[in-house]
Amino acid sequence: MADLSDRSAMKKPGHWSRRQLLQLGIAGAGVAGGAIALQNLTQKRSAAARIPPMPADAVAASTINPMQIARDFDYGTVTRENGRTVREFRMEANTSVVKLNSAVTFNTWNVNNRVPGPTLRATEGDRIRVIFSNQAGHSHSLHFHGFHTTEMDGIKPIRNGAAFIYEFDAEPYGVHLYHCHVAPVTRHVGKGLYGMFIIDPPRPRPPADEILLIMGGYDVNDDEINELYAFNGLPHYYMENPIPIYKNQLVRLYVLNMIEYQAAVTFHLHANFFDVYRTGMTLTPSERADVITMGVAERHILEFSYGYGGKYMFHPHQDAIAEAGCMGLFEVIA
Repeated sequence: MADLSDRSAMKKPGHWSRRQLLQLGIAGAGVAGGAIALQNLTQKRSAAARIPPMPADAVAASTINPMQIARDFDYGTVTRENGRTVREFRMEANTSVVKLNSAVTFNTWNVNNRVPGPTLRATEGDRIRVIFSNQAGHSHSLHFHGFHTTEMDGIKPIRNGAAFIYEFDAEPYGVHLYHCHVAPVTRHVGKGLYGMFIIDPPRPRPPADEILLIMGGYDVNDDEINELYAFNGLPHYYMENPIPIYKNQLVRLYVLNMIEYQAAVTFHLHANFFDVYRTGMTLTPSERADVITMGVAERHILEFSYGYGGKYMFHPHQDAIAEAGCMGLFEVIA
């Protein structure tokens, strides 16, 4: 890979020549390119937060592992340029088949061969550089929610086999998202091309066990109606594989609704209430509830802890959606 400290060509981010892409080692890069960032994670979990180890038997019968996704935050490859922090992410649009259950497979369009895509994370004020390669067979793009120039807005399709550099400042702090913005957007998002983008405030939030849950839907027969639903990619996964959390440990839940074809869904937590930080753009809660309504692309931080052990459900309070796969359990352990 080229020396990332030499960035004279990066003064004008956007479309790059094949020579420039080859210098970065991404022209024609496969899935390995998307994995480079994962090898350079800088986890920021405080030692003060008690986080259970991943259960040894928490495997998936698919290429997606929701238990891993739940606590997987990608901080990118970090460098310093002109006195500021730059976080570089490598993201590749792919097409891959996912086994949703014993009877149904689904042809996804995705980022880095997973649904949802990697959860990008930065601190407000960082410079974000996303090297996007499209190897999915269709035109795709990445539209990031937040502040950026029109050139970085991600509405221009990137053809199959091409690459593009998205570069912008991480602002404002909050829980954001990215998704393909090629028409029809509903189809591209419904096929799995989306993910979460967290920008932490300059002063970190209190220590917590941080978990992300992204709600998605699957239209398996192209009738523009979802037949299956899921948290973090696979229907029913967390009912069979509960997410372990410690008793009396503050849990910070990053929740994002990416269910297309429904105007809104709810999120409900059993036997508890949570503090709501709407869109993650505040350091003080706006309300306390056990059910919250979320439109498409709406997202919030929900904080709670359990004082009793056992297994507790979470799900949308639209029972048909929950029973079609969007339902899970927290297992509270001592």
